[in-house]
Amino acid sequence: MNSPAMYRSDIFITKLRRILMPKRCVIAFVACCLVSGAALAQGKPVVQFIATGGTIAMKVDPVTKGVVPAISGDDLMKTVPDAAKFATIEVNNFSNMSANYVEPKWWSRLTKAVDDALARPEVAGVVVSQGTDTMEETAYWLDLTVKSDKPVVLIGAQRNASEADFDGPRNLLNAIRIATTAEAKGKGVMVAMNNQINAARSVTKTHTGDVETFKSGDFGFLGEVWDDKVVFSRVALRRQHIDIGVGDMPRVEILSMFGGADGALLRYAVDQGAKGIVVQAVGMGNMNVSMFEAVKYALSKNVPVVISTRVYNGRTMPVYGFPGGGKTTFDAGAVMAGDLSPQKARLLLMLLLHEGKTSKNELQAAFDY
Repeated sequence: MNSPAMYRSDIFITKLRRILMPKRCVIAFVACCLVSGAALAQGKPVVQFIATGGTIAMKVDPVTKGVVPAISGDDLMKTVPDAAKFATIEVNNFSNMSANYVEPKWWSRLTKAVDDALARPEVAGVVVSQGTDTMEETAYWLDLTVKSDKPVVLIGAQRNASEADFDGPRNLLNAIRIATTAEAKGKGVMVAMNNQINAARSVTKTHTGDVETFKSGDFGFLGEVWDDKVVFSRVALRRQHIDIGVGDMPRVEILSMFGGADGALLRYAVDQGAKGIVVQAVGMGNMNVSMFEAVKYALSKNVPVVISTRVYNGRTMPVYGFPGGGKTTFDAGAVMAGDLSPQKARLLLMLLLHEGKTSKNELQAAFDY
């Protein structure tokens, strides 16, 4: 039979366990406190590094010879010891997956992680590592949804960590330097690779293998990273914020115009429940008669349609008046995406629909912003 002293001890232990649960939350809280305290003691800003995977976190598998996820955020930080000169780094191993697996739910969770980090006064900025294939989408999503004006810098790598000229460490160190640069505040979400800084709205991947893959077309870079300092040369002016709210994002599909397109897939997407359609048109926003009829079908079902283009530079505009020309689709009720690529037009349309904006005037105003 247990003694009263042993009984009281059991009660104490039970209460202590309840206080300390859940363990992960306590450990994370203590770690953040320790990091923040160390940063204040050293007079250094805190940068949170959110590692999500991608080529920067991959190596060649010795058995399959394929490039696969293999490196954590902590491993990546070991490749840049000079980072300690600029900031105290917190590592958030958010995920470790291919950039091809990202989806709206993942983006929403990432927005929350970034917002939570930047809400802390000691955090100067956030660096996010990701695969380059969909980095421009993640960058634009975060630019639209993150509340803070502190810098958010996305980086990745074109060469995996098994290669002798692995470009991940340079990009990571550059991003940390940008995040701790006073001039970076208010610049929006940036993509920083190969010593070049691009704005989220205009950046796109232009080469499958070269390290200088991200460019901003006619708009040009925001700035550059040099050995002695970070230099900004312009500011991205066309920025807006949309609250992600709660619940799942509406389904928005991208359908392409090409020689001989018949619009069947566009009609199918509408019939299968798509809440919005982005057409990757040609030229200034033109298409053939079959695609035009499919656009009108979508509009008749109260499914908003946004017209983007497969052309790298320039805007979609209601100019051409032949059946399927940009003016005829605009007059029929479609929205012009302006200079947004199809993949970015999809994100903006998705967030606007989630916010409850469905009329042509509301949507066009947002795309013209």
